[in-house]
Amino acid sequence: MDPECSRLLPALCAVLVDPRQPVADDTCLEKLLDWFKTVTEAGPSLLLLQENPCLVELLFRVLKAHDPRPRVLSFSLRLAGLFAAQEDCFQYLQGELLPMLFGESGPLGGAAWTAPTVRSGWLQGLRSLAQHPGALRFLADCGAVDTIFSLQGDSSLFVASAAGQLLVHILALAMRGPAEGHPSPQGCDWPACAQKIVCHVEDSLRSTATLQVTQALNVLTTTFGHCHSPWTQGLWVRLSPLVACLLEKDPIPASHSLVDLLLSVARSPVGSSDCGLWETLAQTLSHLSPTQAGPLALGILKLQDCPQALKTQAFGVLLQPLACVLKAAAQAPGPPGFPEGATGDSITVDTFLSSKSACVGLLCQALAHLELLQLLVGVALAHVHPGSGTCGHTDSPSPPSPSAPRPGPRRPCFGLQWQYCASAMAQQPPPVTWGATCVRSWQAVSGSSERPWISWGRCLRGRVLKKAFQATLRWLLGSPKAPSCCDLDPHTQLFLGELLPVLRKRLCSPCWEARDSGLEFLTQVTRHWGGQAAFRHALLASEVPELTGQLLRDPESYVRASAVTATGQLSSWGLYATPTGPEHPEVQQESLFTELLHILSTDSEGFPRRAVMHVFTQWLKDGHADVAEDLEQFVARVLQAASQDLDWEVRAQGLELALVFLEQLLGQPGSRCPYAVALPEAAPPATLAQVLQALCRVQLFEFALRALFDCDRPVAQKSCDLLLFLKAKATPCGGPQEAGASPDVVSVEAALQRWQAGEQGQPLGELEPEAVMAVLRSMDLEGLRGMLAKSSDHMEKSPQSLLQDMLATVGVLGENEADCY
Repeated sequence: MDPECSRLLPALCAVLVDPRQPVADDTCLEKLLDWFKTVTEAGPSLLLLQENPCLVELLFRVLKAHDPRPRVLSFSLRLAGLFAAQEDCFQYLQGELLPMLFGESGPLGGAAWTAPTVRSGWLQGLRSLAQHPGALRFLADCGAVDTIFSLQGDSSLFVASAAGQLLVHILALAMRGPAEGHPSPQGCDWPACAQKIVCHVEDSLRSTATLQVTQALNVLTTTFGHCHSPWTQGLWVRLSPLVACLLEKDPIPASHSLVDLLLSVARSPVGSSDCGLWETLAQTLSHLSPTQAGPLALGILKLQDCPQALKTQAFGVLLQPLACVLKAAAQAPGPPGFPEGATGDSITVDTFLSSKSACVGLLCQALAHLELLQLLVGVALAHVHPGSGTCGHTDSPSPPSPSAPRPGPRRPCFGLQWQYCASAMAQQPPPVTWGATCVRSWQAVSGSSERPWISWGRCLRGRVLKKAFQATLRWLLGSPKAPSCCDLDPHTQLFLGELLPVLRKRLCSPCWEARDSGLEFLTQVTRHWGGQAAFRHALLASEVPELTGQLLRDPESYVRASAVTATGQLSSWGLYATPTGPEHPEVQQESLFTELLHILSTDSEGFPRRAVMHVFTQWLKDGHADVAEDLEQFVARVLQAASQDLDWEVRAQGLELALVFLEQLLGQPGSRCPYAVALPEAAPPATLAQVLQALCRVQLFEFALRALFDCDRPVAQKSCDLLLFLKAKATPCGGPQEAGASPDVVSVEAALQRWQAGEQGQPLGELEPEAVMAVLRSMDLEGLRGMLAKSSDHMEKSPQSLLQDMLATVGVLGENEADCY
């Protein structure tokens, strides 16, 4: 331990046991424990206690206090456990201190025990202590195991969870050594402590109280999840009959915990050696309700060595929610393509569809599971439509009769049917006749052979609509192109004709989530298909670009930000026209650049302003028409607006734009959009003097040098990187001081000193390139970058600083001795 820390420890211990002093907050105590853990791991704990007797005195004084403060008592229990984790230190403390801390004569019978933090500290202290055989004897002698049993049912979930985890740790510790081989299932050769824990688990599994069954199952789940020694096989042989008996009860107690246990056993080495486990899993799937069986079915499908028959059963469980809804929507004996009995009897369907919330929840659960099973999505499509595997030789299902009544609670789930099917189709690799197959699948979901995808527009729930957009994009991007054709295939073009009116409707939705999701979808699909003639024709023929422009003035900031991104993407491909009309007379002559610059300068929310900066940066990379028209004016106006923004992300993105501009001036432009107005390819890179003059004209130097002293470290780091890049490019070429004139750097250095002191008001005025480069050469930018890369923690998170701060809060140290942060 550091000598200075040893000097401060006695004063800190005195503060902790003094009831008149304010208690340090939990964060400081946690940091203190972390430090002690580091110290004990680096050296012997016994030597630490001998050199710092104030620590042992602290533990004794906390115990003897008439009314110990719960946080300090919990800290002391955990601290004692850290020290006693080493066997020699455990023997040093065992005589009197440890029984007083963890035995029946300690906090267990006091008023402080009612505080959950004390019970949690007691458990965590024992968890640290239980590292060697001597600890097992101590736990048995002081009756700690029985207390742990009772804490499994504690009112605090954190305490109850810690108690179960501690039992697993003690069981694993007891089974080390001679018992680590293959002990008999009867337990006659098991250590006494392990036998006691297993008998308690057996009694709990036989209990009629669901809480006790849950506690036992949770302990076993943790055991098989963390312990993979051979003795776990004997444990499962001993307890599996009791677990199987739970399936005979109605209702099955603790079904969620039972599912967790069975999956934990199946994933452990025990699962590969016990053939009876597969039968137990199959029985469990049959006995559980659809809600309870879903997680188990998903886990079974992810097992590597699972029998195929069990996987088939599990997949049927995941398909059941969709099958029930399709059956109800079709008003037919059963949905086409599903195996017989997939939906269950009419009672099952009625129960499933009895409430909207239950139906939506189960469908979302099925969807979440199926989306992860990419290898089995082909099977899902085969179930949704029987002809999907034969590429178009099965008739489409006929639409239901218009006069057929539809039960009320069944209709709200319609959008979720589409969502599931679209997600399945989006993950499926496209076959040769992809378009025809998808059309039939959409018809099966929508129940209409004429306009199958219109049901997608009925998805009014925000999460369903967003998921539907995402799945649609994946499906569209997976559509194949015809051989020797650079355009979209006919089926996709037909789909787009129906999709864009629905998208237009969503952009006019009163729900801001719907408008936002629609704009995000438009941005993504335009990014991928902006150059496709069919897409361009369909989009320009719709009102979608005009509506997107109107959403730049949406009352919701998220929507405005998405509209900025969407219009920027449309404009990059030449697909955006400034909205005109009597309701927007003021923007008839305005370019999009002017409108976005207005948003950057005036919008009250940060999200739209950040989006504008990203759009401008991309435009500069792509050689956008508004950029190429007057490059320097574009950069100057954007940097001027960004430099005055209070959002650090906007300023940081301004530095990113400045770097792109600098790279282009130096002849290192990035890739451009095919539809952008490209700069002349044959133009040679500018000389260094010309580059510096251009940077001065757009006031890039002033923007970057101000940012160098920005209070937000990411901004200062980006500025430092930009100036270092320029400095590196200028050094090999020599400075622009060939005429022998000495540049006047006094005014620049004076301004930098004022900015560093926080006086950001005065501008630099007109700069001379020579003066700027002279200042850059004189600055230690490399050292500044290294300092910015360091967190302040290296100065302020030292143990000495922590001790000083804790003492300073109670006035033990002088005014200037604390390293407050």
